[in-house]
Amino acid sequence: MNAVIIVLIILVVLAFVALIKTIQVIPQASAAIVERFGRYTRTLNAGLNIVVPFIDTIRNRIDLREQVVPFPPQPVITQDNLVVNIDTVIYYQVTDARAATYEVASYIQAIEQLTVTTLRNIIGSMDLESTLTSRETINAGLRGVLDEATGKWGIRVNRVELKAIEPPTSIQDSMEKQMRADRDKRAAILTAEGARQAQILTAEGQKQAEVLRAEGEAQAAVLRADGEAAAIRTVFEAIHEGDADQKLLAYQYLQTLPEIAKGDSNKLWIIPSEVGDALKGLSGAFTGLAPKGSDAPSDSNGSAVPPPRMEKRREYPSIDPE
Repeated sequence: MNAVIIVLIILVVLAFVALIKTIQVIPQASAAIVERFGRYTRTLNAGLNIVVPFIDTIRNRIDLREQVVPFPPQPVITQDNLVVNIDTVIYYQVTDARAATYEVASYIQAIEQLTVTTLRNIIGSMDLESTLTSRETINAGLRGVLDEATGKWGIRVNRVELKAIEPPTSIQDSMEKQMRADRDKRAAILTAEGARQAQILTAEGQKQAEVLRAEGEAQAAVLRADGEAAAIRTVFEAIHEGDADQKLLAYQYLQTLPEIAKGDSNKLWIIPSEVGDALKGLSGAFTGLAPKGSDAPSDSNGSAVPPPRMEKRREYPSIDPE
């Protein structure tokens, strides 16, 4: 009785194990390789799959999502014989689970070694300056070679990136000094250009100010000349309209002479020759106004001669030449 129970228990356990091995659940974005007696049979896709227990075995489970694999720094020699350390990152995706399982033993290791050799070939044909400034070119070259080589392995390389390019310490110091000198040079050039532009603008401003000042002075001189001409014309017309005689003009002439001597800079005053003629005119004007007395003229009989009759003359206003 006990033996029958033991056998039943064993059969139940075997049935349970067989059921577990028969039903295979594959997660999304994954695949499984099934072998029967060591030979590839089929590839299980995501979902519920049935296999033959104890005959079919799961060889490998492969993640079909895009993978990111960073590789450690690799020493690479440039064309100018400088050793640089380059870190790379590979973005790849398995497209054929069967090829990734049977075409290469370890596709991760194969991709790493292929990346190192390809990187050395590309960097070996470039100098240090080109290496530091040609990341896109290096990335494109690496991706082209890796994508072509890994296609038969069921791998697609989506992207290759250079994380860091580290030149030797001495080269870094030299580069920093060169960059500092270049920045100082650019700063000096910008300062000089700014000073030059400021001087040019200042000179142009002064030039425009001088031109405007000269134009203003010219316009002012023209206006002053026009005013003086108008004043002279007005005086001239007033004299002619008033029919002034010679005596009045001589009087106005004498009134104008002191105005000529005004001013601190006038050290010497030269009297024109016309002053005598003006004085003669004035003396003639005042002769007829002499009073009666001992000096009065008399006739041949000794009788005083009466002064000539004074005619009423028109009074003319004083004319200012200015």
